[in-house]
Amino acid sequence: MAQKQVLGLFDSDQKAAQATDALIGLGLTPGDFDILSGVPYPEGAFGEHSKPHHLYVFPFAGAVCGLAVALFFTAGSQVSFPVVTGGKPILAIPPMAIISYEGTLLGAIIFTVFGVFFESRLGRGIRGPYDPRITEGLIGVVVTCRDDLVNRVRTTLNENAAVDVKVEGEGQAPE
Repeated sequence: MAQKQVLGLFDSDQKAAQATDALIGLGLTPGDFDILSGVPYPEGAFGEHSKPHHLYVFPFAGAVCGLAVALFFTAGSQVSFPVVTGGKPILAIPPMAIISYEGTLLGAIIFTVFGVFFESRLGRGIRGPYDPRITEGLIGVVVTCRDDLVNRVRTTLNENAAVDVKVEGEGQAPE
């Protein structure tokens, strides 16, 4: 069944929280709605679903990749251009350890930076209804629901003192 998004605008955080409670009472799950606000609120302040993050994986993966690249370059260059000096082995462990350490740290740092951008979901376009009044202080509750629930969701948002309710595809937000 097709999904639509409904945007309800509220002028206070208490009204938005009451609306999210009413939406849960309607049978929707906390993963079915999201809160848009120009003011930072703590995670879960409106009963919305907090998305788990996996940022801790990125430094470990970067460290492994950095170590592999560092070992490849140090061992590869020493084997490709063997210079025997005073009977010492071609693969010298102490210099390789220093470069491997630096490569491990560099890989962990680079992957962590990419992980922060990836996990914060930066760069995603605005999907669904949006209203510029959100940046002026209103709180938006975006509900993703089936087509047959759109009217019930709209009624629920209006009953909980929504300033305005917009449905995806039914017109553009005023600017």
